[in-house]
Amino acid sequence: MRLRSSVTSKVSVQNHRLQCVAVLMLSLTGLSRAQPNSAASISVQLDSPLHKVSPMLYGLMTEEINFSYDGGLYAEKIRNRTFSGRWHSQPAHWFLFEQGNSSGTMEIDDTTGPSEALPSSLLINAVKADSANSIGVYNEGYWGMAVHPDTTYRASFYAKTDQSNMGTVSVELVSNDTGKVLASTKSSAISADWKKYDVTLQTGKIKPGAQNHLRLTVAHSGKVWLSLVSLFPPTYKNRENGNRLDLMEKMHAMNPTFLRLPGGNYLEGDEIQDRFDWKTTIGPLVDRPTHPSPWRYQSSDGMGLLEFLEWTEDLNIEPVLAVYAGYSLKGAHINAGPFLNPFVQDALDEIEFATGGPDTKWGAKRAELGHPKPFPLHYVEIGNEDWFDRSGSYEARFAQFDKAIKAKYPGLKTIATMPLKKTKPDMQDDHYYLRAVESYKHASQYDSADRNGPKIFIGEWATREGSPTPNLNAALGDAALMTGFERNSDLILMTSYAPLFVNVNPGGMQWESDLIGYDAMSSYGSPSYYAQVLFAKYLGDTVPTSTATNLPERFFYSVTNASTKGKIYLKLVNGSSMPQAINVRIDGGKALKSEGVVETLGGTNPTETNTVTEPERIIPVKAALQNIKSTFEHTVPAYSIQILELSTN
Repeated sequence: MRLRSSVTSKVSVQNHRLQCVAVLMLSLTGLSRAQPNSAASISVQLDSPLHKVSPMLYGLMTEEINFSYDGGLYAEKIRNRTFSGRWHSQPAHWFLFEQGNSSGTMEIDDTTGPSEALPSSLLINAVKADSANSIGVYNEGYWGMAVHPDTTYRASFYAKTDQSNMGTVSVELVSNDTGKVLASTKSSAISADWKKYDVTLQTGKIKPGAQNHLRLTVAHSGKVWLSLVSLFPPTYKNRENGNRLDLMEKMHAMNPTFLRLPGGNYLEGDEIQDRFDWKTTIGPLVDRPTHPSPWRYQSSDGMGLLEFLEWTEDLNIEPVLAVYAGYSLKGAHINAGPFLNPFVQDALDEIEFATGGPDTKWGAKRAELGHPKPFPLHYVEIGNEDWFDRSGSYEARFAQFDKAIKAKYPGLKTIATMPLKKTKPDMQDDHYYLRAVESYKHASQYDSADRNGPKIFIGEWATREGSPTPNLNAALGDAALMTGFERNSDLILMTSYAPLFVNVNPGGMQWESDLIGYDAMSSYGSPSYYAQVLFAKYLGDTVPTSTATNLPERFFYSVTNASTKGKIYLKLVNGSSMPQAINVRIDGGKALKSEGVVETLGGTNPTETNTVTEPERIIPVKAALQNIKSTFEHTVPAYSIQILELSTN
């Protein structure tokens, strides 16, 4: 994913192979556009299947952007927990607390830390303090800290002191508005050596809210050093270093089949040394050095490679593993040959970490970290958006990775990030970001594509209208594109919208039009999110032959058949301000039941949307569909997406 100041869309370089010939498109799809006063119709021939639907068509893509991991999915509530972000000697998002007549200072100490990976710490110099006049620091969180009643929170920190009688550290959740302590506990006595301290905080019958902070204080004069201060709420499936419940549940509702990880630009980094260096992201948190993300903030690396893989396990989906391929965002690259070999080996090690048995070096490391079972893996993407590499080195770099991966893992499929001239990859990753009017035009772009080339992975795509999350017009554009994905799911094997997440607080967004929005307290799905939910929910296993006549502009459809379930899913997208009547005919199968289901996502105008304060303004509405016959008329409301679920006897 790249920002471009001169254009509003990023159309795939794949377009050179898409021959948009109107006659051929009509023969493949049966589409024709309406003439004035003509009746629109769709005819489906169930006993004439065109091709199977890819079983991995709809998935997830994410990266560290918009505070997607830290301050988002990753459930950690402490911001800047290792004090890497700073303003002069002061740590960002941390503040000194002096109770009563206590006094002291805080500053970053770069001479001591709890590990080689974390060589610095926060020094609290308590000049004057006692049991009635404590001193310490507090953290403001990511635009606040959500706290709920009757909930257990796990806190931890590393500390040491220069005093033999320093005593304990008090840990408190405190309301910003009232100063009231919502939950409190004490650690064991702080020692002279670096040590980890674990405590739990239990709230009572309090009012839920996000305007809170975490405070750590001491009641004795002396020096205390802190590092890796952490606070976790309950997590999805109770993962110890896990993910936020509501965001995981929203992803689960999307019925995804894969996760492209660890993300696009986040994989590459601005410079080679800033790439996602997976070996530094595994193991105890204290041994993870953190690194800068390309979106101008520091990544805690709390979500390391194992956490990404466990994310897929928790959603019962597959990883699509992207490996660093020797190119970074600001242009640095490693040419194919000897200098690239260490990076190729690193990718082989990474695959072994994910899939190797306990008898392998990196499989044994994964088992040591608590996950002896290998993860399923079928696809490896080599790099990200390498068409930006002006050196022209990607083809040779891809070939070097591809050869080594196939030699050790012949069953894996490799994905190229741009068209190749000399090599045919198993799959090619296309990216594009469009306005709704462009999405309508591109809905048919793969109908006439060359079927002899590589299969297609649309690893990043979105209709970008609305901020911070898409509006209804974007959802209509997305749905139009998805009808094309389904119609061409013999060629398009996987798709994933991007970006997935955005923290909606001021300063939380770097890229507009993101699928799911949230703040510290709550989250919501955009209209585009619900379009994704509907398209993945109602998906058959084959695409039957269908024809359409006299369809108006801004009207799109797809049809899939789930014969083993006796279901037919007809998806209708009306991007017009006028309702549209459609004559539907279903032939070549068993008789239809007279009652079906229609689920509608729509609104009154294209700029209507959902927000964190009004999260359900536009959501799907399900209703019964009556009087179904082999031929029936149906009217699609203006500005709406409808899924008709028809059942056979």
